[in-house]
Amino acid sequence: MTFKDQVNELVQVALDSRPDLFLIACKISTDNHISILLDGDEGVNLQSCVEVSRQIEHNLDREQHDFSLEVASAGVGSPLKKTRQYVKNVGRKLRIERNEAPTIEGTLVDANEEKVTLEWKQREPKPVGKGKVTITKQETLSYQEIVSAKVLVK
Repeated sequence: MTFKDQVNELVQVALDSRPDLFLIACKISTDNHISILLDGDEGVNLQSCVEVSRQIEHNLDREQHDFSLEVASAGVGSPLKKTRQYVKNVGRKLRIERNEAPTIEGTLVDANEEKVTLEWKQREPKPVGKGKVTITKQETLSYQEIVSAKVLVK
């Protein structure tokens, strides 16, 4: 078993013991620097990162492999990458950049395995007469249309 396979297996075992957490990224550099990025349904605290780090570190042999290990949580400004991140952020405001279309800012009202739905208010000219009226718009996007999505923090 290669070092990379061994690390990936240990990460999976650690996450199996914590079903509220999920993996965003696991990178192993050529000099054996292991970088793990986690997220969770209820967020990720420092204790969760420590637990996952210990489960991995204590099961790797430093005599066999010289490595460094970093376990971190996805930050507030980090782009959303997994479907589970969209689902956990329903009700929050997002900025979504799309392929060949304008960027949308709105409230995430629904997310599932295939698509997300955003809702926002916009001022438009009245159909009859002068002035503007505020209307609520809604758009459903597939994950393929999304280039980048970030949660907007007030």
